[in-house]
Amino acid sequence: MTDFLMPKLGADMTRGRLVEWLKKPGERIARGEVIAVVETDKANVDVESWVAGTLEKILVEPGGDWLPVGTPLAVIAAEAGAEAGAPPAFAAAPAAAAPVTVPRQPPPPDVAPGAPPPRAPLPAAAPAAGGERVPVSPIARKRAGELGVDLASVRGTGPGGRITLEDVERAARERPAAAPAAPAADKRQRMRDAIAAAMARSKREIPHYYLGTTIDMSRALAWLATANAKLPVTERLLAGVLLVKAAALALREVPELNGFWIDGRAQASASIHAGIAISLRGGGLVAPAIHDADKLTLAALSQRLTDLVARARAGSLKSSEMTDPTGTITSLGERGVEAVYGVIYPPQLALVGFGKIVERPWAVDGTVVVRPVVTATLSGDHRATDGHRGALYLDAVARLLQEPEKL
Repeated sequence: MTDFLMPKLGADMTRGRLVEWLKKPGERIARGEVIAVVETDKANVDVESWVAGTLEKILVEPGGDWLPVGTPLAVIAAEAGAEAGAPPAFAAAPAAAAPVTVPRQPPPPDVAPGAPPPRAPLPAAAPAAGGERVPVSPIARKRAGELGVDLASVRGTGPGGRITLEDVERAARERPAAAPAAPAADKRQRMRDAIAAAMARSKREIPHYYLGTTIDMSRALAWLATANAKLPVTERLLAGVLLVKAAALALREVPELNGFWIDGRAQASASIHAGIAISLRGGGLVAPAIHDADKLTLAALSQRLTDLVARARAGSLKSSEMTDPTGTITSLGERGVEAVYGVIYPPQLALVGFGKIVERPWAVDGTVVVRPVVTATLSGDHRATDGHRGALYLDAVARLLQEPEKL
């Protein structure tokens, strides 16, 4: 038997709230399959199982209180020979012996003094006739919580009776007096508290060093224009995709920057999972992972990036995307910022920043010309690497962008 625990979906997460079970006792679970939805201070996350087997027993019902990371939520009967595991960076130590039921309790003490109390839980899947639960799309569930719509009263029109976003919004229009589950300011405050805790920890524990370089983008943009001319409008690539791919590939050359600081030492990761900093419409940000970013084609990377941004803002990220990043990439270029020196997200070892592509005077063979350039920066953990290795990394990024056809 294996305990399915409240996961730790990031270094700043200390608690979570169960929103929905997507499996019932007796049902088989494949490794990596989404089996539950957990609310964090930042977003609702689809949580995957790290072991194959059968859901033996549910210990915590949806819609309860906030529970500490590591609290047993269910019991899984693992298949013979099945390997269990969890991302080493954020894996939570098992809690005390699993109780059959979890009593209601006040929020844990990580809530900032004076902060509003946590909002009411988002609605779980709607019960159908016979006591079964009607499936609900993640975006519909999130919207129902925002609008105060009782999913039990919503008729699903999707495949198999699945409740869609349109179903929820139609129900909200038919019940205009329904009140939101909690003020939006409550959610924003809790997100700011979570970000504050992680960033304060980062600046307190991590001795940062900062490097920056300016990169000529003329070859990359010329190649991009030629490549895009052959593609349908919906499949054309943005310059940001080239930056992400170059940042990921450069980690192969300087692997010390790709990994985590755990138990007093650096632990390099064999895989390169690029965390992408994404701003949310309601404020705050998340940095979920694009897995194996160095191995993806530019077209595949572009599709993954578009999908990740859409799901992050819709509140339907997966737990592996939240726990797997081996380094983070951030860009504020679209906001007009020319350089960004970020704060490392613990326990990662580095953060790469890109600014806006701008035209600047540039010396070429003794002649001053105008070239499009971008400022790339690196925030590194001085416990794991030094400025020499960081400089080699930025040099690799610049070199890769001079040969865009090889990305």
